[in-house]
Amino acid sequence: MRKIKNIAMLSTHGYFDPVPQLGRTDTGGQVVYVLELAKALSRMGYKVDIFTRWFEKNKKQIDPVPGVEDVNVIRIPAGNWEFIPKEFIYEVLPELSKNMAEFIKKNNSDYDLYHGHYVDAGIVTLDVANNFGKPAFFTAHSLGAWKRDQMGGDPVEMEKKFNFNHRISEEIRIFNNVRSHILTSQVQLEKLMELYTDDQYVPGNNIEIISPGTDIHYYRPPAEEDKQVKTNLPGKYIFSLSRIDTNKGHDLLLYAFDIVRKKIPGVNLVIGGGSPSPGQRELEVFEKMKAIIAGKDMQNSVHIIGYVPDEMLRPYYQQSLFFVLPSLFEPFGMTSQEAMACGKTVVASKYGGIKNVIANGENGFLVDPANAEEFSEVMIKLLKDQHLNTKIGLAAHNNILKNYSWEAQAKKHIDLYEKYK
Repeated sequence: MRKIKNIAMLSTHGYFDPVPQLGRTDTGGQVVYVLELAKALSRMGYKVDIFTRWFEKNKKQIDPVPGVEDVNVIRIPAGNWEFIPKEFIYEVLPELSKNMAEFIKKNNSDYDLYHGHYVDAGIVTLDVANNFGKPAFFTAHSLGAWKRDQMGGDPVEMEKKFNFNHRISEEIRIFNNVRSHILTSQVQLEKLMELYTDDQYVPGNNIEIISPGTDIHYYRPPAEEDKQVKTNLPGKYIFSLSRIDTNKGHDLLLYAFDIVRKKIPGVNLVIGGGSPSPGQRELEVFEKMKAIIAGKDMQNSVHIIGYVPDEMLRPYYQQSLFFVLPSLFEPFGMTSQEAMACGKTVVASKYGGIKNVIANGENGFLVDPANAEEFSEVMIKLLKDQHLNTKIGLAAHNNILKNYSWEAQAKKHIDLYEKYK
């Protein structure tokens, strides 16, 4: 049987670039995941092409990823030359599948397998893999039924906004037809069993759990030179970083921090993330945050900094007091692992996939972000007890170093491919 050499990965929504501008609409942890996994596979000797949708004319079709060999971002045109949010990308996917297959034939590419990331890419993956008679793999990253369950709201309005019914039906079709599908946490598996198991989908033995990795070479506790890096942030701050979206829990964090600042004077909250040029959905979330800040008179202690350039990610983590991730719905939360790798204590939502990485009270803390008293109590405890904060941060770093490098996760993927090829 042929040894695996060439891998096609698909991540078809968002702004997928070899050096991504994280925080742009639909451009966050999943992009980092796919790029870092591809780079780790490259260092192991595999060739990886990452296919995405081409909608910006100024971008090259074949775009090498810098710093590694044999990893390219390949853009395939489909639909008009315009960005399409992931909730409404479905109508151009048949064209994307057709054009991708034609590109592969024209270039005489020979992939041993196809691996789709998120539901839209999973749809294209099935089409193209079937076209060439090759195995298809899938990583959901997020489950539509779980997101719908967590976000609540008016069902009619939420369906209009997120297109949940179509997404869930396609997820089930993908689960039923790929060689293996990967979940990123135990909690995802629990939700899959709870929300998807019916006469349309009966989970088989082809489900694997492989957590996201972390670049342990870049994200690290601060060395002496790191401590000298100048930032424009306040001296003592709690840090939060994520995409700017309705499910990220920024409002819950602000309510909890209002309690914290009244008991611990002089502490600041820095909220980072978002696009360099925010879209309407992001702007609405920013306005909601600003309204809460003004209503609580917290303008002097809460700093919304927006898009964070790549070169500032590490120092922002390293110079923080600790890191918070208050998402109501978070399949994983890669920023939490990055902060942990930097030796920072993380206070995260107990509803996310990160709960399988964090042992509560040992290498981080898990809270109900909707419970402002519980959330604030943990933050206050860390601010009052620096010895505890340092101890938990060190344990967090050691956990990431030992169990969650990208190299370790890439090896798990190769073992999976070999098992099901």
